[in-house]
Amino acid sequence: MADTVLYEVSDGLATITLNRPEAMNALNVAAKVALRDAVLAAADDDGVRAVLLTAAGDRAFCVGQDLKEHIGLLAADREDGGRRTMSTVREHYNPIVKALAGAAKPVVAAVNGVAAGAGFGFALAADYRIVADTAAFNTSFAGVALTADSGISWTLPRVVGPGRATDLLLFPRSITAQEAYDLGIANRLVPAADLRAEARKTARALAAGPTVAYAALKESVAYGLTHSLEEALEKEDELQTRAGASEDHTIAVQAFVNKEKPKYQGR
Repeated sequence: MADTVLYEVSDGLATITLNRPEAMNALNVAAKVALRDAVLAAADDDGVRAVLLTAAGDRAFCVGQDLKEHIGLLAADREDGGRRTMSTVREHYNPIVKALAGAAKPVVAAVNGVAAGAGFGFALAADYRIVADTAAFNTSFAGVALTADSGISWTLPRVVGPGRATDLLLFPRSITAQEAYDLGIANRLVPAADLRAEARKTARALAAGPTVAYAALKESVAYGLTHSLEEALEKEDELQTRAGASEDHTIAVQAFVNKEKPKYQGR
């Protein structure tokens, strides 16, 4: 992995760290490639039972596209008639969001500072967001004459409702950590000094949990958002059958009967 993104796996937890703090973790091409590869690796590794997405530094989680690099790429495209610049949505952003949202394991985002544009989108693609009280969010896209990407046209309306999402997209502004919590963007709000410890504690707890059940919960919620009640009930039946056949379910029931704490195996 390039050093623009750090990747570490320990005790079933994959930690992915955006590592360009001097650039507020802006996404240049190298960072986007490294982040895509790290997220895909974590999603595909059966030994990884939870993912923690975080960022280096205190100022920013990720401010989205690196506009200094971007303007140069736009100029190159104009000179030779290429379309390489905006292919980043298809080549980088879409695979990242699909892997985060679709991973058969829980994904925690630890938002340590500003999350703007694609950085906001990546945070929303996680299942659980722990946010420092000094953090902020901004859709940013309209401010640079662009439309939504990084899945935010799908995730944001589902979190805050379509009316509020349209407002935040048409009129980009800084959303404070407290407002983000009130809107449901942040699942937990913690003091900035405690963020990393709290996020790691939460992610490690998930990594030690019933992975099959967590995957089924993710799938059922996503399915239920776009299907009828009858279809959702059928999906629940399918997924509960799968979870019930897992080794972890047997472990959990036996532990309950014995009044012990279950030690899940993730299968």
